[in-house]
Amino acid sequence: SGFLFLYKLAVEFPSEDIFLVTASPVIKAITNFKQVSKTLEEFDVEEQPSSVLEKRYPNIKVIQSGVKQLKSDEHKIFTEDGKEYMYEKLCLCAGAKPKLISEGNPYVLGIRDTDSAQAFQKNLAQSERIVVVGNGGIALELVYEIQGCEVIWAIKDKAIGNTFFDAGAAEFLIPKLTAEKRETPIECKRTKYTTEGSEEKERPIAASDKLGSALGPDWHEGLCLKGTKEFSHKVHIEILCEVKKILLQQEFLQLQRTALTFPKEEKNVEPDEVLWPVYVELTNGKIYGCNFIVSATGVVPNVKPFLDGNNFAIGEDGGLKVDKHMHTSQPDIYAAGDICTASWEPSPVWHQMRLWTQARQMGWYAAKCMAADTLGESIDMDFSFELFAHVTKFFNYKVVVLGKYNAQGLGLDHELMLRCTKGQEYVKVVMQNGRMMGAVLIGETDLEETFENLILNQMDLSAYGEDLLNPDIDIEDYFD
Repeated sequence: SGFLFLYKLAVEFPSEDIFLVTASPVIKAITNFKQVSKTLEEFDVEEQPSSVLEKRYPNIKVIQSGVKQLKSDEHKIFTEDGKEYMYEKLCLCAGAKPKLISEGNPYVLGIRDTDSAQAFQKNLAQSERIVVVGNGGIALELVYEIQGCEVIWAIKDKAIGNTFFDAGAAEFLIPKLTAEKRETPIECKRTKYTTEGSEEKERPIAASDKLGSALGPDWHEGLCLKGTKEFSHKVHIEILCEVKKILLQQEFLQLQRTALTFPKEEKNVEPDEVLWPVYVELTNGKIYGCNFIVSATGVVPNVKPFLDGNNFAIGEDGGLKVDKHMHTSQPDIYAAGDICTASWEPSPVWHQMRLWTQARQMGWYAAKCMAADTLGESIDMDFSFELFAHVTKFFNYKVVVLGKYNAQGLGLDHELMLRCTKGQEYVKVVMQNGRMMGAVLIGETDLEETFENLILNQMDLSAYGEDLLNPDIDIEDYFD
């Protein structure tokens, strides 16, 4: 969100000085942006040296240093390198950091930024088995892309990918996970994710306290995710469980408990003879040994550097509360992206999720709001907050989620309609009182624009009944 925010401000206020304070030598730039429909957008996220920004916009100065303290009453920020800066208006875009299941454990890796993705690749290359904990987008992608390494995947839900899918969509995707043949072999190219000069220095195993910039939507593209074994794909899913304890080899031996081998076709599970560097005890009582653990359990807003001595209103999820003009509770301070919590009365078919698309929209909108406030103009809520809309790729399928796609907040008062062609497409629609409230589209369905319109205009569709999803009826003809 920070980059877009800057870009918009630099154009609106060419004569004002704009400072970007960042601990990272690279910035995330949005490239190949495509507006797919009214609310759906696709783009790539690329790292560029911050000098690119300064060259393009002479009024932007990049200060490469972390923020040590904010004194909102004095309108000042203090940086790690001992300097202080006055501001007229300030926007906090510090993102979020991974919720690690265990802080400071060298065998636990959180994947959040480019450095940790690289550390992960290095570790994987020497691994025979890893445990992945978590059930969001990063966990899904990871488990699908890893080859030549056994993966024990621990999820707290009944079905995989609960942030984006229900059990039906998970069922549709599972065959892709266990298929031995992959459509395209992964090419080992290491293009996107390098911070200048990071190749030469060896990195510590998991520098989780250092904050990097968040990964883009296609973060695993340039990584070669291969373990030591020759097989392509071995994944075992442990459902409805969380990590109870992480045991180092010594602790495990002292406990005199039994660890399990990698389960084969759910036959009797045998005790593991191999000694592993680290062991995971799950809440279902099972213990597995592995080379390392990937913690992909979501993120927490990175608010800590800004709280001390400032009276920010904080949302339930730990973010800085912002109103409909992206204003925090402190005068002249705005926030955008993962660090903030949307605290306005949302549209009935929008909700906040810490995703790249929303960070982009919020950054852009926050800059518009700051500009409008400075010029004393009024501003309308951005259209992108009318409808929740996200497009991504999982398991090589295009995935579009719209509105209340998992019936979020609708209680029991809703019904689902489904259409599924095995291996090809999965379409789910959430209906309430004859109106479409949300949808999940997996595969090349070509329904996103039609459904987007139906959700936005809240037309009564009761008359169509089941025909709404009848593949023989061209639904677009009805609703253009």
